[in-house]
Amino acid sequence: MTSISVLRESVRDAAAVLLPVRCSGCGEPDRSLCSVCRRELTPRVSAATAGGVPLWSSLEYSGVPRRVLLAFKESGRVDAAPALGRALRAAIVEAQRASAVPAGRRADALLPVLIPSTAAARRKRGFHPSEMMLARACILVPPLWRALRLTRQTDDQAGLSSAGRAANRAGSLAASGRLRGRRCLIVDDIVTSGATLAEAARAIEAVGGLVVGAAAVARTPRRGWEELPGS
Repeated sequence: MTSISVLRESVRDAAAVLLPVRCSGCGEPDRSLCSVCRRELTPRVSAATAGGVPLWSSLEYSGVPRRVLLAFKESGRVDAAPALGRALRAAIVEAQRASAVPAGRRADALLPVLIPSTAAARRKRGFHPSEMMLARACILVPPLWRALRLTRQTDDQAGLSSAGRAANRAGSLAASGRLRGRRCLIVDDIVTSGATLAEAARAIEAVGGLVVGAAAVARTPRRGWEELPGS
């Protein structure tokens, strides 16, 4: 993240604190995020397989977490970024713990790899949601910026079936050769079907990277998740 990006995000955060707001989780006045909704964002990390990729996520995408994430992504409520960053951090830490190599063997720390936004989404929001949350997560290993890029613009995933999401994402990502030989952790904000994770994993593995898993703030509450042992 550039110094200009950091300054811009700091200004957004300060404005969100100083200007009159309502809680983005419940609408309570004069609260950026009320204590009740803040508790609803307490990380409860679970593990499942999504798109064939092990996924660690901290929240269920429903109720308060869903409202806060939507306000953050679609209404510019960046005042929620610190709380969401803590949730993302918890998922990343658990992914790192679960993916640790046996004692006596050396391995690089997991490299965070962000799912890129479409150009239209970036223009509309003025920021990348996962990038901002990752900056608040205080992870020691910095991501490799733009390690993934879109090879074509995809349709909005909302409203698509699982098969439709997979077809929409298929072949849409390319990875940097800098990922060759690196142990990668895909980072996203919300996981719905796992189609995006599967496409990201394909792209990373195509250049010789090793996908250990993925970390997300939230995943949708749906049947069919294959829960991982110990989750």
